[in-house]
Amino acid sequence: MSKEFLRRLIGGILLVSLIAIGFSQPMQNYLSIPNEITLFEGQELQYPKSVSANATVSIENNSVALNQDRQTVSLEAKEKGKNEMVLELAGFPIKKVDVNVLKNFKVIPGGQSIGVKLNTVGVLVVGHHQVDSAEGKVSPGEKAGIKIGDIITEINGNPIENMSEVGPFVQESGKKGKPLKLVLKRENEKLETELQPVQNKDESSYKLGLYIRESAAGIGTMTFYHPQSKKYGALGHVISDMDTKKPIVVEDGQIVRSTVTAIEKGSNGDPGEKLARFSSDREIIGNITRNSPYGIFGKLNKNIQNKVLDKAMPISLSHQVKEGPAKILTVVDNDEVNLFDIEIVSTIPQKFPATKGMVIKVTDKNLLQKTGGIVQGMSGSPIIQDGRLVGAVTHVFVNDPTSGYGVHIEWMLNEAGIDIYEKPREQAS
Repeated sequence: MSKEFLRRLIGGILLVSLIAIGFSQPMQNYLSIPNEITLFEGQELQYPKSVSANATVSIENNSVALNQDRQTVSLEAKEKGKNEMVLELAGFPIKKVDVNVLKNFKVIPGGQSIGVKLNTVGVLVVGHHQVDSAEGKVSPGEKAGIKIGDIITEINGNPIENMSEVGPFVQESGKKGKPLKLVLKRENEKLETELQPVQNKDESSYKLGLYIRESAAGIGTMTFYHPQSKKYGALGHVISDMDTKKPIVVEDGQIVRSTVTAIEKGSNGDPGEKLARFSSDREIIGNITRNSPYGIFGKLNKNIQNKVLDKAMPISLSHQVKEGPAKILTVVDNDEVNLFDIEIVSTIPQKFPATKGMVIKVTDKNLLQKTGGIVQGMSGSPIIQDGRLVGAVTHVFVNDPTSGYGVHIEWMLNEAGIDIYEKPREQAS
């Protein structure tokens, strides 16, 4: 047997071995490590690897500690900083992973039932109606091109903050026969129009032919608050007007304590609901400065307790959430917060904010018996996994009330004006 043949044989065996190792499950897991990893101080990540694989840290600092044996490689986050982990196979570099270590960040989970009172910018148009005038039935508002969902912000150059300010302008304009000059907010547009009020033939008063409203109220669930800044997040989704179905543009608002009085149990095709009342003392526990797709946000007047998990706990970023058992904090009786079992059925590592990051399923027998699963008013209930706050309940599946969506907590923190990557920043109201 010639040396050339032996050399080729050994080279072929080595090549086949390397290819086999590359297709092995441990190596596939090894190669599936993301190109960028973010950890909080004290966190540790482990990945399986093959015998022939190796990992090294390329930057000499105290940000991470790398440990590995024949089966695993683990990264332990030590202190804030950046590093690089290089993955090697048979001495050849095959992948570089950027490692970013953040300061350990903690918030206090909620679970409390809260009452929400929103004051809108201007007055909201929620419908048209026909005025029975001497010339026939007509809606002056509809004739002026005003649409449902429009917000009247000015009348004759005067800012409008509540409904009581509208009436005097309408009556004065009607008596003088001069049209009102209106400024409207329609989504992101500012529009101007003129409207001539019409007198109802059976009354002495003049009408706009519009149904308007100045505020909205409802209930939901507190998700978290930051003990240092008192900033909070709740609900996990935008509050929309029940008539127009459009997000309510908030000028300001308040949150108060709320007590659950009854539960309308959910069933397939018919989501249930928490029935609740505002606390008798009507104590305002915080303000509302923002109504966004990720919930409502503002500042608390004081610390609040859920009497279950009242200590600050770390959070998980979207790529750190995993499928499997978890718990939610919520109220189903009076104002008592309890922990209930759920399953995170699926989770999506998100690089950019999105409202639907998780699919969850209620598995707790007591909660299923009481509510049928996820009900209206449960939105905002914090999701806890492995001692970390990972997100909030947002929506129920209409045809399966045991299941619904959750939002990742990092996007709610971002909306609250809390920067988990650096120092907390002030939110522009």
